[in-house]
Amino acid sequence: MRGTPPVPALRTSARHRLAAVTALPLLAVALTGCGYGSAAKGDDTKKPAVAAGAKKLSVDTVRIGYFPNLTHATALVGDQEGLFQKELGGTALKTSQFNAGPSEIEALNAGSIDIGFIGPSPSINGYTKSRGKSLRIIGGSASGGVKLVVDPKKIRTLDDLKGRKIATPQLGNTQDVAFLNWISEKGWKVDAQSGKGDVSVVRTDNKVTPDAFKSGSIDGAWVPEPTASKLVAEGAKELLDESSLWPDDKFVITNIIVSQKFLTEHPDVVEAVLRGSVKTNEWINTDPDRAKASANAALEKLTGKPLPAEILDPAWKSIQITDDPLAATLDAQAEHAVKAGLLEKPDLNGIYDLEPLNKVLKAAGRPEVSDAGLGVK
Repeated sequence: MRGTPPVPALRTSARHRLAAVTALPLLAVALTGCGYGSAAKGDDTKKPAVAAGAKKLSVDTVRIGYFPNLTHATALVGDQEGLFQKELGGTALKTSQFNAGPSEIEALNAGSIDIGFIGPSPSINGYTKSRGKSLRIIGGSASGGVKLVVDPKKIRTLDDLKGRKIATPQLGNTQDVAFLNWISEKGWKVDAQSGKGDVSVVRTDNKVTPDAFKSGSIDGAWVPEPTASKLVAEGAKELLDESSLWPDDKFVITNIIVSQKFLTEHPDVVEAVLRGSVKTNEWINTDPDRAKASANAALEKLTGKPLPAEILDPAWKSIQITDDPLAATLDAQAEHAVKAGLLEKPDLNGIYDLEPLNKVLKAAGRPEVSDAGLGVK
C-alpha cells in the first residue's frame, strides 16, 4: 500500500562513487529485467508507414528492442502510435521484443539492435562486463511498478515475513536485489546465493509465480507489474510498494540504452528517437487512460491477448513514466547488489551520456536531467 511507512534505512544517499572492478560472473546470467523467459522475436505487426518523400537520417533503418511489458510503456505506445516513426522521417523503424535483459544486451553487443529499453541491473551488468565499452544509458522511461504482495491469511504486517517463503523473479535480478536489501535493513539474515535464512527467498519465474502462490508453495512475492496485480486479483494483498522506500517515491525500473558505436556514428538518429521518447512520455502523462488503452492494444498484438482490467488498471497506476533516468537510484541499486554479495563494486563512470536527451529537453523548454556524476567526462 502506498501508505505503508517506508523503511528509513533505505533512504540513503545514492551518489557514492564506486571503485573500478568488474561484475561477478554470476551476474552474467542472473541480472535481468522484468521479463518472462529469454526469447526474442521480431515484430511482424503492422507498422506506421514511413512517409513518402520524408527525409532520411544518417541510416536507412534503426533497430529498437523492448519488452512486451507495461514497464516498457514508452516503447509500446511510441511504437503503436507512430510517434517514433514521425521523428525518424524517412529512416525506418524496426523493433524486436525481448523477455529478459541478458538476451537484449547480447543483441545490442552483436549489432542486432541499436537502441533498447531495459532495466537497471542488465544495464549495469552489460556496461561492467564490457569494461565500459558496450553501451550508454541515454534516457529514462519508467519508475516504480514493483510491489510486495502476500497471502493475507498468513502475513498481515511486514514483521510477519520472518520465516515465510517470498518469491523474487530471479537470483540477482533487480527485484531480488531490492528484496535482499530490504531484508538486510530489517536486521534479518539471508544467504544471498541460496536464499535461505530468516526469510526464504524463492527465485521463481514471473510466469509461474501465480501458480506457486495458488498452490501455497510461496507465501508472497516481491515482483514487478503486472505480476503483482495478477496475484492481487487472485487473492493476494499488497503490503508494500517499493516506491515508498525511495526519495520522492521514484526509482528506475526501465531506461534507454544505445550501443556506443551507434551513438558515435548516428547521433542524429539517437536524437530523433529521444525526441520520440520525450513526446511519447508527454502524451502518456497528458492522457493516461488513452495511453493505457494504447499500451494494452500493443500488448495484444505482441502476445496474443490483452491484460484484463482488474490487472491492467492497478498495474498502470503504479508505474510512473519519466524522461529522467533517475541516475542516483541506479547507483544505489548497484550498491545494494554489492552489499548483498552479488556484485563486486563496479566502475559506473561514463555509463550515462545525457547530452542528447538534455538537448531535446532544452528545445522543448523542459529542465535538464542529471547523471548523478556518472556521465561521460
